[in-house]
Amino acid sequence: MRTRNREPQTLGEGTLDRMARILAARNIDPIAVAASADEPEPFSPLDALSAGMPPRYRAALADHPQVLDWARDVAEAAVPPSRGARRQVTTGPSLLMAGVVGAGKTHQAYGAIRLLAQSGIGVRWRATTTADLYAELRPRPGVDSERELAAVSRCPLLIIDDLGAAKASDWTEEITYRLINRRYNYELPTLITTNLPIRDLRAYLGDRVTSRLDQMTTRVLFEPVDRRRARPAA
Repeated sequence: MRTRNREPQTLGEGTLDRMARILAARNIDPIAVAASADEPEPFSPLDALSAGMPPRYRAALADHPQVLDWARDVAEAAVPPSRGARRQVTTGPSLLMAGVVGAGKTHQAYGAIRLLAQSGIGVRWRATTTADLYAELRPRPGVDSERELAAVSRCPLLIIDDLGAAKASDWTEEITYRLINRRYNYELPTLITTNLPIRDLRAYLGDRVTSRLDQMTTRVLFEPVDRRRARPAA
């Protein structure tokens, strides 16, 4: 079988003339168009990261000492997928951040992700609340719930927000166990936030999940202050 190499195609003079007339009719300078086509758009990994974040947390900054320690440890554990490639988050420690509503746990979680991106390593991440996760995974026609659970479970870095906020059932306990168990086994870094007191987690999650969380996470207790309602003194 003979393979033919096609010559590069060029635009004819008639086509170029028509393009010039269209640009002139729209008061567009063709020289400026050509120059902008040659110049790449300014782009950075942090820009891409911010674009995937909820607007409220795009400028989040992590400043909690234990969260900063976590980000440093995860960055140090990052490895390149191949020789000469940028280091990527693969395995690492996890955090369980507990505190009242509005204490700043979610803000710190997103800030930690931004901190990792700023350090120059690759970060493949995902964020979900447990209520949203359970809603997405409930069996329904046309949806492969098992595939979706596998995708969340295998994500290199995961934020699980508001653990304990959804109504508990045997089904939610099983889903939570399967999710946490995989991340426990593969040592995938996970940021978990909860409004429940630590002492109440076992009753909500069950022994199997709580036991794994005890071993895989460092617990971070936030001050009992709702920062959303806090107002500076006049």
